[in-house]
Amino acid sequence: MPLTDIALRNAKPAEKPYKLADGGGLHLLVTQNGSRLWRLKYRIDGKEKLLSLGPYPTIPLAMAREKREEAKRLLADGVDPSAAKRETRRVEAVAVGDSFRTVAEELLAKMEREGRALRTLEKVRWLLGLTYDDLGARPIDAIRAADILPVLRLVEARGRHETARRLRSTIGIVFRYAMATARAESDPTSALRGALTAPTVTHRAAITEAVALGALLRALDAFDGQPTTRAALLLLPLLFPRPGELRAAEWSELDLDSAVWTIPAARMKMRRPHRLPLPRQAVEILRGLHPLTGRGRLVFPSVRTVLRPISENTLNAAFRRMGYGKDEVTAHGFRATASTLLNESGQWNADAIERQLAHVDADTVRRAYARSEHWEERVRMMQWWADRLEGWKGEG
Repeated sequence: MPLTDIALRNAKPAEKPYKLADGGGLHLLVTQNGSRLWRLKYRIDGKEKLLSLGPYPTIPLAMAREKREEAKRLLADGVDPSAAKRETRRVEAVAVGDSFRTVAEELLAKMEREGRALRTLEKVRWLLGLTYDDLGARPIDAIRAADILPVLRLVEARGRHETARRLRSTIGIVFRYAMATARAESDPTSALRGALTAPTVTHRAAITEAVALGALLRALDAFDGQPTTRAALLLLPLLFPRPGELRAAEWSELDLDSAVWTIPAARMKMRRPHRLPLPRQAVEILRGLHPLTGRGRLVFPSVRTVLRPISENTLNAAFRRMGYGKDEVTAHGFRATASTLLNESGQWNADAIERQLAHVDADTVRRAYARSEHWEERVRMMQWWADRLEGWKGEG
């Protein structure tokens, strides 16, 4: 029996959602929270589908019936009404600036205003660039999981499983931003969890045995490359920072008289400022480098331009020149070296070691109460570590 305006106005929520049918597949869905939504059930190519027509009373009964008849005309021409609706929204969205690319660029601008690290912005921009050919011009609210999966599969087909995983996550961030700005209703990437090949976890190569470490330290001493590269190589085992934090170090961050290096939050992975005590040996290396690069901003400028630091490839290439393969030594691996040997020594508080590594405790409650930097212990620990490295270097 066809619906009436009185029946629609009197439709009240119940414990479970229910439908009020008008005929021809048109019905009103009444939800538990009181929403009243027009839906049209239809079949095309043997498959049953559902088309959303809008909320009642914004869409009155007469208009809902008009939309039903319009959908029937499309079906008679072999056109899927849902596909036609998405195409209409695509055209409208591009016109008003709600394409995937527009929203993604907005998000990048927001991240830049928030002071995200340049390297982070470059990575996100590069990942999003992989999507623009297929998704860039499409309205973000019309993109489904089935549209995103082929984009990810192209990356995966090149053997870049980790990149595909990160791309899915980055696309999801764009959708969540679109949801927050009322331009998307859901994040379709959540439906793609488990759809991609899981990347094989490979830990960065690191030497964690004292004799082998001593041999590496002797090789570093004998390195005869660029002075900036040599200084950075010598500081890696002494300070065990993240390579990017070391390479981009600025002279303004260093207080050599107080033997302290303060890395600003903008350059830290966890977006928190980080102080490092400098052992005597590190101060000597930096004082020796200062006459060469101290008039500029960067401690380790590239040989091509003083405006950019040396690259991580420069450091790892130096290890290859010394005869160490990528499965033996990497610039990042000195963090694992120091963490392992400092913990094995049994002389230092594990929290002091973690603080020196700039790791953040995953336990938020514990982190709230463990605000101490363990500074005094770290000062002693770093000098002990530098002296111990000298000892291992001299044992060969």
